[in-house]
Amino acid sequence: MEPISRKDKHNYYLDIAQTVSERGTCLRRNYGAIIVKHDQIVATGYTGAPRGRQNCIDTGFCMRDRNNIPRGERYELCRSVHAEANCIIAAARSDMIRSTMYLVGVDAKTGEIEKNANSCAMCKRMIINAGIDKVVIRTSPTEYKEIIVRDWVFNDDSMGIVNGY
Repeated sequence: MEPISRKDKHNYYLDIAQTVSERGTCLRRNYGAIIVKHDQIVATGYTGAPRGRQNCIDTGFCMRDRNNIPRGERYELCRSVHAEANCIIAAARSDMIRSTMYLVGVDAKTGEIEKNANSCAMCKRMIINAGIDKVVIRTSPTEYKEIIVRDWVFNDDSMGIVNGY
């Protein structure tokens, strides 16, 4: 009898985050995020407009697409709240301290996993302030990268500051 193979914990939680991304309402990319502490899911979040406002899937267009804005630029024109932010908003800070965030990005047009998914500068700041220790980001159906949040503190790419100076 062959031994039963078991999915590793990171892929287990990344699968859940990917399912959460299916609630996303962005026409470009949908992300799903979950926060896990002591093997318990603390909160989930996905990409979508603030409560009560129309989503891009409701309006039928993306302002950033309409204006040919490249990835990573002019987020102020986006209707959506990012998955990481929605996840953090849904959790108590005490539950986030020393936790892990799992993040999956999916291209809304192709359904493919975003190979170069990462948190934007604003989400990185929120993750740091939330007290989250690690972010695990899916890069393929079974592969992922692990980021130690402390590295974002001391290698601040948002202001051109390296090693805190």
